[in-house]
Amino acid sequence: MRSHMGEGDDEPGFIRLEFHELPQGEMLSRARSFYEKMKKRRTSRHFSNRQVPRELIELAIRTAGTAPSGAHLQPWTFVAVSDPDLKSRIRHAAEAEEKKFYEDRIPEEWAEVLEPLGTDHIKEHITDAPWVVVMFRHSKRSRSNGEMAPTYYSQESCGIAAGLFISAVHNMGLSTLTHTPSPMGFLREILNRPDHEHAMLLLPVGFPSEEARVPDLVRKDLDEMSKFYE
Repeated sequence: MRSHMGEGDDEPGFIRLEFHELPQGEMLSRARSFYEKMKKRRTSRHFSNRQVPRELIELAIRTAGTAPSGAHLQPWTFVAVSDPDLKSRIRHAAEAEEKKFYEDRIPEEWAEVLEPLGTDHIKEHITDAPWVVVMFRHSKRSRSNGEMAPTYYSQESCGIAAGLFISAVHNMGLSTLTHTPSPMGFLREILNRPDHEHAMLLLPVGFPSEEARVPDLVRKDLDEMSKFYE
Protein backbone atom coordinates (compact mmCIF):
# COMPACT_ATOMS: atom_id res chain seq x y z
CA MET A 1 0.00 0.00 0.00
CA ARG A 2 1.35 3.41 -0.94
CA SER A 3 2.02 5.59 2.08
CA HIS A 4 1.52 9.34 2.28
CA MET A 5 4.62 11.20 1.18
CA GLY A 6 6.32 13.20 3.88
CA GLU A 7 8.98 15.86 3.88
CA GLY A 8 12.06 14.53 2.14
CA ASP A 9 10.36 11.44 0.72
CA ASP A 10 11.53 10.47 -2.74
CA GLU A 11 9.14 7.90 -4.23
CA PRO A 12 10.20 6.39 -7.59
CA GLY A 13 8.03 7.56 -10.47
CA PHE A 14 6.93 10.76 -8.75
CA ILE A 15 8.21 14.32 -8.77
CA ARG A 16 7.30 17.24 -6.59
CA LEU A 17 4.33 19.34 -7.67
CA GLU A 18 5.38 22.71 -9.01
CA PHE A 19 2.86 25.08 -7.46
CA HIS A 20 3.16 28.78 -6.73
CA GLU A 21 0.37 30.27 -4.66
CA LEU A 22 -0.88 33.66 -5.82
CA PRO A 23 -2.16 36.51 -3.68
CA GLN A 24 -5.95 36.38 -3.42
CA GLY A 25 -6.35 39.66 -5.26
CA GLU A 26 -4.35 38.35 -8.23
CA MET A 27 -6.32 35.10 -8.21
CA LEU A 28 -9.57 37.01 -8.48
CA SER A 29 -8.16 39.35 -11.13
CA ARG A 30 -7.00 36.43 -13.27
CA ALA A 31 -10.30 34.59 -12.85
CA ARG A 32 -12.33 37.64 -13.87
CA SER A 33 -10.06 38.41 -16.81
CA PHE A 34 -10.29 34.85 -18.15
CA TYR A 35 -14.05 34.79 -17.72
CA GLU A 36 -14.47 38.11 -19.53
CA LYS A 37 -12.37 36.77 -22.42
CA MET A 38 -14.23 33.46 -22.65
CA LYS A 39 -17.60 35.19 -22.32
CA LYS A 40 -16.94 36.68 -25.74
CA ARG A 41 -16.25 33.27 -27.31
CA ARG A 42 -18.72 32.38 -30.04
CA THR A 43 -18.95 29.50 -32.48
CA SER A 44 -18.63 30.84 -36.01
CA ARG A 45 -19.49 28.98 -39.22
CA HIS A 46 -18.08 31.74 -41.43
CA PHE A 47 -14.31 31.82 -41.88
CA SER A 48 -11.84 33.99 -43.72
CA ASN A 49 -9.25 32.23 -45.87
CA ARG A 50 -6.47 34.26 -44.21
CA GLN A 51 -3.53 32.03 -43.41
CA VAL A 52 -2.77 30.96 -39.84
CA PRO A 53 0.77 29.91 -38.88
CA ARG A 54 1.21 26.22 -38.15
CA GLU A 55 2.85 27.07 -34.82
CA LEU A 56 -0.45 28.42 -33.48
CA ILE A 57 -2.21 25.15 -34.32
CA GLU A 58 0.63 23.22 -32.71
CA LEU A 59 0.30 25.27 -29.53
CA ALA A 60 -3.47 24.71 -29.39
CA ILE A 61 -2.89 20.95 -29.71
CA ARG A 62 -0.14 21.05 -27.07
CA THR A 63 -2.54 22.85 -24.74
CA ALA A 64 -5.23 20.23 -25.37
CA GLY A 65 -2.66 17.58 -24.56
CA THR A 66 -2.30 18.93 -21.00
CA ALA A 67 -5.81 17.64 -20.20
CA PRO A 68 -6.20 14.99 -17.51
CA SER A 69 -7.12 11.57 -18.83
CA GLY A 70 -8.18 8.20 -17.42
CA ALA A 71 -5.04 6.40 -16.15
CA HIS A 72 -3.05 9.05 -18.06
CA LEU A 73 -3.56 7.10 -21.29
CA GLN A 74 -4.04 10.32 -23.30
CA PRO A 75 -6.51 8.63 -25.68
CA TRP A 76 -6.44 11.20 -28.46
CA THR A 77 -4.88 12.05 -31.79
CA PHE A 78 -5.28 15.48 -33.39
CA VAL A 79 -4.97 15.46 -37.19
CA ALA A 80 -4.40 18.98 -38.57
CA VAL A 81 -5.15 19.56 -42.26
CA SER A 82 -4.33 22.62 -44.35
CA ASP A 83 -3.97 20.87 -47.73
CA PRO A 84 -6.77 22.27 -49.96
CA ASP A 85 -7.38 19.02 -51.84
CA LEU A 86 -7.67 17.02 -48.64
CA LYS A 87 -10.02 19.59 -47.09
CA SER A 88 -12.14 19.42 -50.24
CA ARG A 89 -12.39 15.62 -49.93
CA ILE A 90 -13.42 15.96 -46.30
CA ARG A 91 -16.05 18.57 -47.15
CA HIS A 92 -17.50 16.51 -50.00
CA ALA A 93 -17.83 13.43 -47.78
CA ALA A 94 -19.19 15.42 -44.83
CA GLU A 95 -21.85 17.12 -46.95
CA ALA A 96 -22.95 13.80 -48.42
CA GLU A 97 -23.48 12.34 -44.95
CA GLU A 98 -25.08 15.51 -43.59
CA LYS A 99 -27.50 15.70 -46.53
CA LYS A 100 -28.73 12.18 -45.74
CA PHE A 101 -28.99 13.12 -42.07
CA TYR A 102 -30.99 16.31 -42.60
CA GLU A 103 -33.28 14.71 -45.19
CA ASP A 104 -33.82 11.22 -43.79
CA ARG A 105 -32.37 10.57 -40.34
CA ILE A 106 -32.75 13.66 -38.17
CA PRO A 107 -35.13 13.14 -35.22
CA GLU A 108 -37.91 15.70 -34.87
CA GLU A 109 -36.65 16.77 -31.44
CA TRP A 110 -33.16 17.43 -32.85
CA ALA A 111 -34.49 19.39 -35.82
CA GLU A 112 -36.52 21.51 -33.42
CA VAL A 113 -33.49 22.80 -31.51
CA LEU A 114 -31.32 23.19 -34.63
CA GLU A 115 -33.81 25.34 -36.52
CA PRO A 116 -33.01 28.62 -34.66
CA LEU A 117 -29.30 28.09 -35.39
CA GLY A 118 -29.77 27.99 -39.16
CA THR A 119 -27.62 24.90 -39.77
CA ASP A 120 -27.89 22.72 -42.87
CA HIS A 121 -25.83 20.22 -44.84
CA ILE A 122 -23.66 22.84 -46.57
CA LYS A 123 -20.29 22.93 -44.78
CA GLU A 124 -18.24 25.67 -46.44
CA HIS A 125 -16.28 26.19 -43.23
CA ILE A 126 -14.30 23.03 -43.98
CA THR A 127 -12.75 24.53 -47.11
CA ASP A 128 -12.87 28.21 -46.10
CA ALA A 129 -10.93 27.89 -42.84
CA PRO A 130 -7.14 27.61 -43.33
CA TRP A 131 -6.96 24.66 -40.93
CA VAL A 132 -9.25 21.77 -40.06
CA VAL A 133 -8.31 19.79 -36.96
CA VAL A 134 -9.96 16.40 -36.47
CA MET A 135 -9.88 14.95 -32.97
CA PHE A 136 -9.80 11.15 -32.84
CA ARG A 137 -10.67 9.23 -29.67
CA HIS A 138 -8.79 6.01 -28.92
CA SER A 139 -11.00 3.14 -27.76
CA LYS A 140 -7.99 0.84 -27.37
CA ARG A 141 -4.31 1.08 -26.53
CA SER A 142 -1.25 -0.99 -27.33
CA ARG A 143 0.23 -2.88 -24.37
CA SER A 144 3.95 -3.55 -23.94
CA ASN A 145 3.41 -7.13 -25.15
CA GLY A 146 1.86 -5.86 -28.39
CA GLU A 147 -1.70 -6.81 -27.49
CA MET A 148 -4.54 -4.30 -27.66
CA ALA A 149 -6.42 -3.40 -24.50
CA PRO A 150 -9.23 -0.93 -23.75
CA THR A 151 -8.72 2.65 -22.71
CA TYR A 152 -10.64 4.07 -19.77
CA TYR A 153 -12.93 7.11 -19.67
CA SER A 154 -11.84 8.04 -23.18
CA GLN A 155 -15.02 10.00 -23.94
CA GLU A 156 -14.65 12.11 -20.82
CA SER A 157 -10.90 12.57 -21.34
CA CYS A 158 -11.32 13.71 -24.94
CA GLY A 159 -14.15 16.03 -23.95
CA ILE A 160 -11.87 17.81 -21.49
CA ALA A 161 -9.06 18.00 -24.07
CA ALA A 162 -11.46 19.46 -26.64
CA GLY A 163 -12.49 22.16 -24.18
CA LEU A 164 -8.86 23.13 -23.63
CA PHE A 165 -8.27 23.20 -27.39
CA ILE A 166 -11.26 25.51 -27.94
CA SER A 167 -10.15 27.77 -25.08
CA ALA A 168 -6.61 27.95 -26.46
CA VAL A 169 -7.88 28.88 -29.93
CA HIS A 170 -10.06 31.67 -28.55
CA ASN A 171 -7.29 32.89 -26.24
CA MET A 172 -4.92 33.34 -29.21
CA GLY A 173 -7.48 35.44 -31.08
CA LEU A 174 -8.84 32.88 -33.53
CA SER A 175 -12.22 31.21 -34.02
CA THR A 176 -13.34 27.60 -34.21
CA LEU A 177 -16.44 25.48 -34.64
CA THR A 178 -17.33 22.10 -33.13
CA HIS A 179 -18.61 20.12 -36.11
CA THR A 180 -19.83 16.54 -35.66
CA PRO A 181 -20.75 15.00 -39.02
CA SER A 182 -23.11 12.08 -38.62
CA PRO A 183 -21.80 9.42 -39.06
CA MET A 184 -18.07 10.25 -38.92
CA GLY A 185 -16.44 7.02 -40.12
CA PHE A 186 -15.36 8.59 -43.42
CA LEU A 187 -12.81 10.72 -41.54
CA ARG A 188 -10.88 7.65 -40.40
CA GLU A 189 -10.67 6.44 -44.00
CA ILE A 190 -9.71 9.77 -45.57
CA LEU A 191 -7.12 10.55 -42.88
CA ASN A 192 -5.77 6.99 -42.76
CA ARG A 193 -6.29 6.36 -39.03
CA PRO A 194 -6.33 2.88 -37.42
CA ASP A 195 -9.56 1.06 -36.52
CA HIS A 196 -9.33 1.84 -32.79
CA GLU A 197 -9.38 5.60 -33.44
CA HIS A 198 -12.81 7.20 -33.77
CA ALA A 199 -13.41 10.71 -35.08
CA MET A 200 -15.01 12.75 -32.31
CA LEU A 201 -14.87 16.37 -33.47
CA LEU A 202 -14.02 18.27 -36.63
CA LEU A 203 -12.71 21.72 -35.69
CA PRO A 204 -12.08 24.34 -38.39
CA VAL A 205 -9.69 27.01 -37.10
CA GLY A 206 -9.07 30.47 -38.48
CA PHE A 207 -10.13 34.10 -38.50
CA PRO A 208 -13.86 34.78 -38.79
CA SER A 209 -14.91 36.36 -42.06
CA GLU A 210 -15.79 40.06 -42.05
CA GLU A 211 -19.40 39.12 -42.80
CA ALA A 212 -19.61 36.50 -40.04
CA ARG A 213 -22.91 36.38 -38.20
CA VAL A 214 -23.84 34.28 -35.17
CA PRO A 215 -27.21 33.48 -33.54
CA ASP A 216 -28.36 35.93 -30.87
CA LEU A 217 -28.12 33.44 -28.01
CA VAL A 218 -28.53 33.86 -24.26
CA ARG A 219 -26.33 31.80 -21.95
CA LYS A 220 -27.60 30.44 -18.66
CA ASP A 221 -27.12 32.60 -15.58
CA LEU A 222 -25.05 31.22 -12.73
CA ASP A 223 -28.11 30.26 -10.67
CA GLU A 224 -29.50 28.30 -13.63
CA MET A 225 -26.45 26.08 -14.03
CA SER A 226 -25.03 25.70 -10.53
CA LYS A 227 -25.84 24.81 -6.93
CA PHE A 228 -23.65 25.69 -3.95
CA TYR A 229 -23.65 24.04 -0.52
CA GLU A 230 -21.76 26.12 2.05
